[in-house]
Amino acid sequence: MALSVEKTGRTVDEARQAALVELGVPEERASFEILEEPSKGFLGLIGGRLARVKATALEMSPLDKGEDFLRRIFSAMQLAVTIERREVEGAVLFNLQGENLGILIGKHGQTLDALQYLVNLAANQGLAEDRLRLILDVEHYRDRREETLKSLGRRLAEKVRRTGTRVVLEPMNRHERKVIHLALQENDNVLTYSAGDEPFRKVVIEPRRRHSENGGGAGERFS
Repeated sequence: MALSVEKTGRTVDEARQAALVELGVPEERASFEILEEPSKGFLGLIGGRLARVKATALEMSPLDKGEDFLRRIFSAMQLAVTIERREVEGAVLFNLQGENLGILIGKHGQTLDALQYLVNLAANQGLAEDRLRLILDVEHYRDRREETLKSLGRRLAEKVRRTGTRVVLEPMNRHERKVIHLALQENDNVLTYSAGDEPFRKVVIEPRRRHSENGGGAGERFS
């Protein structure tokens, strides 16, 4: 049910602004009904009447809720950010553009991942089904990160092949582990799997022959 309030003021605009403050929404997210126009009364002194306005907060879609949440954060951080929406497979991508946005990425994208988690909570608040999946990116950082991970995986796989010694990578989120697994799944010399518990789960790259000798299975390629 939409939230509505009634407010008075010396002018219609003053009443509208008072209603927006109480609703806690910007003007574009409210509809207004003027219940009474202001009147100065007899000789401008007696029987004057204040303007009275009814304001109703407009319902937002999950997508709009997510974008509104981001804009509030950027406003608090005093960041000028342009948000570009794009549909991707099973999700909506918000690509963020602006100056000095490295603060939104953090080390290896950790800040970006945390912000993505929060914006999904905000967008899907109150929803039990048909939940929206939002992906955040900063000027295509995630694409560059994927290429870096693929290159890293191939380089370390070659090291494992040469030395015959397994390599354990630093902790990564599930998506980044999957990038490594997929990049090396056709490599006949090595096998990859994930080990450890979240949030410290890591990709392990080891010689395929050694894994077989130890009686290992197929590995957890996408875990």
